[in-house]
Amino acid sequence: MTAAGKAEGRKGSAKEGTDVRKRGVDRRVQSFEEIPHTGKSGWVNLVKFWREGRFRLLHKHMEKTFNNLGPIYREKVGTLSSVNIMLPSDISELFRAEGPHPQRMTLQPWATHREIRQHSKGVFLKNGEEWRADRLLLNKEVMMSAAVKQFLPLLDEVSRDFSRMLRDRVEKEGRGEEGRRSLSIDPSHDLFHFALEASGHVLYGERMGLFSSCPSLESQEFIWAVKKMLETTPPLLYLPLRLMLLIGAPLWTQHATAWDHIFSHAEARIHSGYQRLSSSEGQRSKDGSVGGQYPGVLGRLMEKRQLSLDLIKANITELMAGGVDTTAVPLQFALFELGRNPEVQESVRQQVRASWEQAGGDPHKALQGAPLLKGTIKEILRLYPVGITVQRCPNRDIVLQNYHIPAGTVVQACLYPLGRSAHVFEDPQRFDPSRWSNKREESQREGSGFRSLAFGFGARQCVGRRIAENEMQLLLMHILLNFRLSVPSSEDIKTTYTLILQPETPPLITFSTL
Repeated sequence: MTAAGKAEGRKGSAKEGTDVRKRGVDRRVQSFEEIPHTGKSGWVNLVKFWREGRFRLLHKHMEKTFNNLGPIYREKVGTLSSVNIMLPSDISELFRAEGPHPQRMTLQPWATHREIRQHSKGVFLKNGEEWRADRLLLNKEVMMSAAVKQFLPLLDEVSRDFSRMLRDRVEKEGRGEEGRRSLSIDPSHDLFHFALEASGHVLYGERMGLFSSCPSLESQEFIWAVKKMLETTPPLLYLPLRLMLLIGAPLWTQHATAWDHIFSHAEARIHSGYQRLSSSEGQRSKDGSVGGQYPGVLGRLMEKRQLSLDLIKANITELMAGGVDTTAVPLQFALFELGRNPEVQESVRQQVRASWEQAGGDPHKALQGAPLLKGTIKEILRLYPVGITVQRCPNRDIVLQNYHIPAGTVVQACLYPLGRSAHVFEDPQRFDPSRWSNKREESQREGSGFRSLAFGFGARQCVGRRIAENEMQLLLMHILLNFRLSVPSSEDIKTTYTLILQPETPPLITFSTL
């Protein structure tokens, strides 16, 4: 995925994609059972997945299966059945049938943990009218532009501090003359701390102190717990959970213990926040701030009292658990791709620098004037989608690729094959943030509005989207203002899947001060 890219197979790709999509249109609509599949026995497939290590390479398995069977296939693994698609035109048709209460596949291991521990469920695990009511209240605090403007300065503060901490480290440990030092490091550990510090600042309205030389054991355990929870979720999706509980399977025990740590961390923070907010009652301004300072999402939800304390805890916990790896890992990929594509890096930096100077320190204006930053995030999530599928259960029967899909079927839009398909993207292996501002390319491709789905779509898109997007853009902005990035090795990164896509081995990045 160098800037030069690989153009192989690009010619004629648009025509091929159209031919694939129209195949069978003049024939009768074919039955669900006629959809190409990977085998009728879910248990035989499960054994193959275990034996061949497909759980960790699920993204590659999907890509290979589409190449072999075409743009739609059925798969049953253990207890889980789905129809998998990858073309934007089919994804568009799927989302047209999501209805007012979009439903996706339930992560049953998570739901079972909540039920056993008698925790309330957040919007991630809810469906129907109950989901919609809670989601509309949350949107006001994390998705609406007025809320974003309030928490953007908090993300900018953490991003500046991270960049300052990194610069001090490069000056202290790096090589070269003073003011022009370079240091090669694996930044993954620091990026996890950044993501937790930034998310915590927005959600709880207070800093955790993770950039100190001795961050708290509590925070280290939280990061470990999130990683363990993500790692143990995929295999549990395909197994009968009640049996796992009955026999006390170690896999389930590890999963439940990880969630217990996550909830314990969140409960401590929420209790602290509740005490802080109670003590400042009466000091609030009209916008809900205390002493002019934004109190965090937690503070806003508590102040409005439209959600019960249990529901606030459930949703804040889900946002925290979903806001660490899902931003820290894409940032690893972003630093790597910018480092091995110096011309792209320089063009993004020039735009960032000009926008930053014109914005006069206003992070909102700075981001608005640097669309290549947003393009960089979209391009990273095209090549390395954090979640490799977006699921929906259509509320009515639909037809995809001329096959009948009954209402209620789990249909997965597979993002890794989508993002690397020559049927969908011109020169798909090339890292090119500017492709997202290329209106000509957008308008020429069918279903172009469904090519970037890393945060989902519509009413059920990722509830933490605005936090994550701005968090990643602001950190990249301050890093590009302070450092030139390069990589000791430009070899493609090998990836592995543990509910999120991540590097098999974190890449080394060289930071050189500017």
